[in-house]
Amino acid sequence: MIALRRSLLAAFVLGLGLSITLSQTALALLSLLWLWTLRDPVVRRKERWPLWRPVLAFSAVSLLSALSSGHARPSIIASKGLLLAAVLYVTVNSLTESRTAERFLWGLVMVATIAAVIGLLQVGLCPGPEPDYGPPAWLYHRCFRARALFSIYMTLAGLLTLVLLSSFPQLIRGKAFRGWLAPLWLVMFGGLLATYTRGAWVGCASGMLALLPTTRRMRWVLVLGLLMLAIGAVAGPHHLRQRFLSIADPDDPTVRQRIDMWHSGVAIWREHPWLGAGPGGVKREYRHYALPEAAKKETGHVHNTPLQILVERGVVGFAAWLWIWGEFYARGVRLFRRLPLEAARERPLVAGSLAAITGFLVAGLFEYNFGDSEVVMAAWAIMALPFIVERESRTWAGSDE
Repeated sequence: MIALRRSLLAAFVLGLGLSITLSQTALALLSLLWLWTLRDPVVRRKERWPLWRPVLAFSAVSLLSALSSGHARPSIIASKGLLLAAVLYVTVNSLTESRTAERFLWGLVMVATIAAVIGLLQVGLCPGPEPDYGPPAWLYHRCFRARALFSIYMTLAGLLTLVLLSSFPQLIRGKAFRGWLAPLWLVMFGGLLATYTRGAWVGCASGMLALLPTTRRMRWVLVLGLLMLAIGAVAGPHHLRQRFLSIADPDDPTVRQRIDMWHSGVAIWREHPWLGAGPGGVKREYRHYALPEAAKKETGHVHNTPLQILVERGVVGFAAWLWIWGEFYARGVRLFRRLPLEAARERPLVAGSLAAITGFLVAGLFEYNFGDSEVVMAAWAIMALPFIVERESRTWAGSDE
């Protein structure tokens, strides 16, 4: 049973960077295996259920919103992403100590590095901006922006942001600098730049800033990382420099498009303020609210995660969604403060998780990354790290479950 669980976890991690089918299949099998073990009352008493209250509340409101939307069946189908929260509980209850959690993180680093290498090859060998240059499709289809084996570059950017930030505190553990990790981190960093995804860049920078209070020893490394992000974008190819300089330019076409989407999203929400238009509601309703001057008249999301949640789940669902993150940060920060300085393995795991989720949430201000299955699965998995530490270190952090 233990060997099977480890094999499925390895397949899940591998799939996060290389195959959505593999990751979701492994997750389904892991979930079934976990549910099977819950038949034993002794096992049930030992299991951990972090954040179960806000996760349950958000799921319940989502289903209620679907049922009240007037499009119950498609809305319920559109709610299938709720099942991905199983990643949090499977990860917490499969990795029972900090040592195995750290190995799990190393697996994510290796897979993300491979994905970044593929993305860099795509951009490096791409003949130009045309959408397709023929076979092999993994290399030449939409190769002007790094996407690795994902369907779109924003997915690769979201994964790399999460793994970069969660692994960054591992560069310095205790008093030791882990030089062997630096090349892997730089490759992932290069892959992130090659996606040309500005929201992910802002998210990555925000996550690094969130790490500043965690340790004095890392501050110079963090400052160096932020400088690398800026220098790499400004001193890179012309298109990369233009993408970086246009982040806050309201006249940039993609920035303008997002602003138009946000106006339309607010208009939809005003019609359904309390429970929203139901999951999938943006795709159904957007064309009726698109601005006359908007370049895009139909879309499935409004390029802003909080607004998307508000539009489709209303104020009640948005409050439940915020509860998830509020409780995560409250428990994570409290645990980090209680960990002694001698906890050289545990502190980086907790700090990295907090930074990664910060980057994820900030990037979500510019894209609907909570609706991207690959990115959300990685986020739930990384969110599990503090709760694994908490489970092992009850003398440092009491449980409030």
